Amino acid sequence: MTTEADSLLSVEHLTAGYGNTSVLQDVGFRVGQGEIVAVIGRNGVGKTTLMKTLMGLVKHREGTLRLNGEDLGPLDTHQRARRGIGYIPQGREVFLRMTVWENLKVGEMLKQPGEEVDYERVYEFFPILRERSNQRAGTFSGGQQQQLAIGRAMVAKPRLMLLDEPSEGIQPNIVKDIARNILKLNRELGTTVLLVEQNLEMIMTMAQRCYVMDKGQIVSELEPEQLRDRDAMRRALAV
Repeated sequence: MTTEADSLLSVEHLTAGYGNTSVLQDVGFRVGQGEIVAVIGRNGVGKTTLMKTLMGLVKHREGTLRLNGEDLGPLDTHQRARRGIGYIPQGREVFLRMTVWENLKVGEMLKQPGEEVDYERVYEFFPILRERSNQRAGTFSGGQQQQLAIGRAMVAKPRLMLLDEPSEGIQPNIVKDIARNILKLNRELGTTVLLVEQNLEMIMTMAQRCYVMDKGQIVSELEPEQLRDRDAMRRALAV
């Protein structure tokens, strides 16, 4: 159990939605420094809305969000990014007409003033980004675009990386490569990861804990031993 004292991300009594409709209702959870935590559940239960709310793309109505003790509520999306939150949205959203290199350079907008960018580190994780740096991102496959989106987020050296359905629409061998690189990012750079995912193999490979969502609420938490139980995981994904 992650406590308030050792939490990097702390969410309490969060309510958010679109227009007059509340999608998230009284959501609360914590992610500790250096953890990889998954949020799982069926389609339409509010997982993507949760990620957008953490990033400030959806404004919350009630509750608190804190990053390393700082209240994120008053901060706009770009301010949250500058505090150290990297966001890889569902569908990746790279700039299709720009080259790989130009997409990576966009990530520099969020780095701290005077801070150097270690592109060699990015290329170590994703060699294809160096090999095809002058290629337009729109010519990449879904898996290659996902690598580019993660590499772009890495440029700003985030403390917390939010990944929304990183396996969606990607062939299995590339999914394994992405999972391996995210684990490496976590172990070698200490990056904390919160991911929304439905791919059972990816969850079991990466996550240290899981929160299960249903109807806009966190309904249970799965500890490490439960993550190794395929039947328990399938039941959780079917909630």
